[in-house]
Amino acid sequence: MKRDDAKRKRDRYHLTIAEVCDDLEIARSTFYDWRAKRRAPRCIKLPNGGLRIRRDDYESWLEGLEDAA
Repeated sequence: MKRDDAKRKRDRYHLTIAEVCDDLEIARSTFYDWRAKRRAPRCIKLPNGGLRIRRDDYESWLEGLEDAA
């Protein structure tokens, strides 16, 4: 039970690529293109190769886009 609670708590602070793409209404390929060009939010690479984005990093990245607009 503790492991499930820890996972749920962690999931609140980390977003998947799919969640970010859905929020931005972009294709995954667009996200990976942005990432290759260093225009995407900072990612955490998991041991299994998956990527996660800290919610705080994502929100800061979005705010930075507002400043640039």
